[in-house]
Order: sequence, then structure tokens, then C-alpha cells
Amino acid sequence: MPAQINRTQYGANQFAEHLGLTRWQLRVGLEHGILPGPDLNGERWSADLADDSREAGREVIARFGEEPPIGSARAAARLAARVSLDVERRDIEVLVAEGALTVVSSFRGHPVYLVRDLDRLDPETVRTVVAARKGPLTGTVDAGGAVTILGWPRRTFDRIASERGLKADQLGRYALSDVQALRTDEALAKEVAEEKRSLTLARTRRSEEHAEDVIRAWVLRCSAYVDGDADQPPDLGPLSRALRTLDTARTEINAQDQPAA
Repeated sequence: MPAQINRTQYGANQFAEHLGLTRWQLRVGLEHGILPGPDLNGERWSADLADDSREAGREVIARFGEEPPIGSARAAARLAARVSLDVERRDIEVLVAEGALTVVSSFRGHPVYLVRDLDRLDPETVRTVVAARKGPLTGTVDAGGAVTILGWPRRTFDRIASERGLKADQLGRYALSDVQALRTDEALAKEVAEEKRSLTLARTRRSEEHAEDVIRAWVLRCSAYVDGDADQPPDLGPLSRALRTLDTARTEINAQDQPAA
């Protein structure tokens, strides 16, 4: 049996694990004053403080959930799919300014939001913000806006718009109602989902092939060094990265190849 570790102090990773938290939950819990800061040299937590913080850890999970917060671009895309409007990042900022949405933290200097806060927003509030931004253009969307609403690749939308005879106005904009109708077409949704799956699988296979090429090239350079044909051994960095990429790609390919439930 592995030896049991008797900790007297905890680093950030160990403190989070002790409380059953992820690193983002630890960071947010500290930022919001729910969790205590380190009491040992400003960097580590004592065992006593870690044990006393268990209830605070549960409060962090209850308050912020288990899904990591997302940035403005992904927040806008999530709302766009939910309300069938071309929500933009600036709309997220307006929702914050109006007090309808809260910035929970920041990542690399950019605000992030809880997914569940976004899902709780009143759809009518979102529609009002989008309509105020678009003004007379409220009833239309450009191709980019259509893609945002539908969650489709751009070339998929262009193809289907052509096939379905969707007409663009003199500004190159489509009727919002036409785009929303595409979103409610179940047969079309299945077709697009399969197309997206195929595109994703193709990209992943290209990533797999590139990683394989990098690894094979590394093995050749290693063999050249072993045989005395090269003065220096190959760098391990590219090999490590390629192996990680290959493992990820093959995991994704296996998952894609599984039959749908």
C-alpha cells in the first residue's frame, strides 16, 4: 500500500484538492473572500486552516457551481443559441452595465461569467439589449450573425442559404425569421450535426497525421545520433508535444467513431 501522506501544510494545488475544488474554484473563492488566504509565508495553508476551510469549500461549490466560467465571446454565442438572436460581445458588456449579469472573475485580464448566470438571464432582457444595438436592423442579420445564431460553420450556412434560396438584401443581410426557421428544422439540424462531426473528424485526423510525422522524424534523428551520424541528440520537447497531441487526437477519433446513443 502506498504510504499515507501526513501533511502539515498545503500549496495551492493541494489546498484545492483537500477541499474538493478545482483551481478556478479556488481562485474565485479567494477573490470573493469565501476562502481564507494562505497563513504560512503568504504562500501555503497550514493543516489546521485547511481543515477549518472545508465548509467554505462547500460554499464555493454551492455559490459558483462546477462548470468553469467563460469569456465574453463564448457567453455571447451561448446566449445567441438560446434566444435565436445575433448576440455580440458588446451586448454582454451592456448586460453587465445594466446589472443583469455579473462578472464573476477575470482570466488574462478579461472578464468571465458563470454559465448558469447566463442561462438564468431573462430572454426578453437579452432581446431588448440586442434590439437597442441594432435599431432598424433588428429584423435582419448578416452571415456572421446567422452563423452565431445557428452555431454552424460559415461555409455550411453559405451552402444551405444557397440551396434554400435565402435572399439577402442590398446590405447583404438575411431576414432574421428565415435564419430562425433554419434553426427549428430538425432534419436540417441532423444533417448539419453530421457535417460538423465529419469536419471535426477530418481536422483531428490531420492533427494525428502531423503528430505521427513529427514522431517519426524524431526517431530518425535519434537513430542518426545513436549511429554516430549526428553530433547532437534531438530535443525531447517536440517529441513530448507530439505524443500529447497524438494521444488527444486518437482519443477524440475513438470517441467520434462510437455509434451515437
